[in-house]
Amino acid sequence: MIFRITTLSAAFICLLALPVSADVLLIDSINTAPINSEEGIPRPTRSMSMDQVSQRYGQPVTAHPSVGEPPITRWDYGGYSVFFEYDLVLTSVLHR
Repeated sequence: MIFRITTLSAAFICLLALPVSADVLLIDSINTAPINSEEGIPRPTRSMSMDQVSQRYGQPVTAHPSVGEPPITRWDYGGYSVFFEYDLVLTSVLHR
């Protein structure tokens, strides 16, 4: 019995001697980055057509080809990307 208590005590002391480490989560960028809401940077909203987006925001910097079924197309602008299903806006997302 004493041997078991001594062994457990020694194991516990060894565990206490191990170095402790932790990661630091830096969340300052969350507070300084623009939120991905429509109030921030003006950009296309849901259900706008490709023609409406082109007329209001101009031609994209990059227009990626459609992928999948239903076809999803991405247009990249300076600070955001616009995603279309067929020819209607699904969402627009700010670049980090």
